[in-house]
Amino acid sequence: MVLPGLFTFKRKEIMLTLQHLSYIHPNQDLLFDNLNLTLNKHQKTALIGHNGTGKSTLLKLISGELQPYRGQVIAAADPYYISQIFGQYNHLTIAQALRVEHKLNALKEILEGHMNENNLAVLNDDWTIEDKCREALDYWHLGALPLEQKIVSLSGGQKTKVFLAGISIHRPQLILLDEPSNHLDTMSRALLYSFIRTTSSTLIVASHDRALLNELDTTFELSKHGITTYGGNYDFYATQKELANEALYQDLRNKEKTLKKAKEKERETLERQQKLDSRGKKKQEKAGVARIMLNTLRNNAEKSTSKTKHIHEERIGEISKDIHTLRKELPEIDKIKFGFENPVLHRGKRLFTGTHINYAYGKQVLWWQNLDLEIQSGERIALKGPNGSGKSTLIKLILGELKPSHGSIQSVDIQSVYIDQEYSLIDGQLSIYEQTQKFNTSALQEHEIKIRLNRFLFTKEDWGKPCAALSGGEKMRLLLCCLTIHNHMPDLIVLDEPTNNLDLQNIAILTTAINEYQGTLIVVSHDEYFLQQVNVERSIEL
Repeated sequence: MVLPGLFTFKRKEIMLTLQHLSYIHPNQDLLFDNLNLTLNKHQKTALIGHNGTGKSTLLKLISGELQPYRGQVIAAADPYYISQIFGQYNHLTIAQALRVEHKLNALKEILEGHMNENNLAVLNDDWTIEDKCREALDYWHLGALPLEQKIVSLSGGQKTKVFLAGISIHRPQLILLDEPSNHLDTMSRALLYSFIRTTSSTLIVASHDRALLNELDTTFELSKHGITTYGGNYDFYATQKELANEALYQDLRNKEKTLKKAKEKERETLERQQKLDSRGKKKQEKAGVARIMLNTLRNNAEKSTSKTKHIHEERIGEISKDIHTLRKELPEIDKIKFGFENPVLHRGKRLFTGTHINYAYGKQVLWWQNLDLEIQSGERIALKGPNGSGKSTLIKLILGELKPSHGSIQSVDIQSVYIDQEYSLIDGQLSIYEQTQKFNTSALQEHEIKIRLNRFLFTKEDWGKPCAALSGGEKMRLLLCCLTIHNHMPDLIVLDEPTNNLDLQNIAILTTAINEYQGTLIVVSHDEYFLQQVNVERSIEL
């Protein structure tokens, strides 16, 4: 017997529903079609997918910034949306961007004695609005910024933190974040992760920051097939994808075995048929069968052989088509062949020694204490420090682009390559093929270069494409390809925030490539997961 009320089940409240949602670009290209999704109150979800699948567009549709071609978005609360691009706010002050200027002005008017109905209505009993703004900015270490300061004067990280501060001010129930950690340093990322853990708001976060994705309890993967839901964080999703990929590889291996057997069966059948036909022809000739009858029998035999061959070709064609479909579904990382050569320098050779070095901008030195550091061949080093701590200046000192204002530097002559987050070594004015030719110092033939391009997933249709049209991930792959074309791998690679403009799949490609590289590596990155994956051995803290 179950007593009434002994067990109660709380019904989940729905915060967001997407029904048959479709979007078409202004140029009439279909981005996605018939998306359906339900998000419960308090649910914290990651939105992942390859660049170009429409993650940012989907968030804009949910926020109301864009309108769908078909379908509808039903939200139980007004979304608070933080874009990854802030240029549209540059003309505004911090107060205007946070939509609090009218309340702050009303409060000021009231405190100056102008207590009228209009000011009271605008303030709406929010008497602590000024304190809330200051506390919110203080949390994100922006307490020194006046609310009248223009957004255009802020760094990328400061702009992100201003809008994150707006969450504490407005307390929205539904929050949409598009790559919120992109411009944040390590300390600010820790604050973001803490907020994600403690908030009771419903979240959708589009990101490639794996530490952040692991703070969320559900993962939505947006792809050409629609939205797939995984009931766990990023590590859970990655495990499930690995299992699915293993099943895909097994299907592919089975199909390849079936194709091999089908071709062997075809060959054996045709050989047997030809032997039977040849034997029958000899018997008929011995028996004195008339020539006209021999021709008829030969034609019949040829038709029979042709029919048998057609049946086998159809079967082989079907299997080959299945294999082609399965191969298209393979992750891109498993299609790439890197083939990096080992650097010439032996491990442990001293490349750089800086003794009591510092750099001055005007009369102001950059570091409060002079630096002593040494870099040896084969090391993997993370260069860390908050934004503005001088990481870029130290890189230029290491590469010989600057001379120190204080102290001395000893370095050997090495080949180095500096790769920034925009992959600006790629010239947007050149075609993909022309770009590879710039690195062709070993006089590779045209067909050899095109083989290398194919290895990095640039097919014949891509070779004439302008580099300016490439995504961040495509630029990264092209630059890796160029390094394999160059006749000597660099002794030192410096990566400056290399994952900022890459999706998760392209981060995996870069990680694999860097782990194949045997030279010296210096990485500037706030992505701790990436630093672990590329086997960083030590850190230089600024």
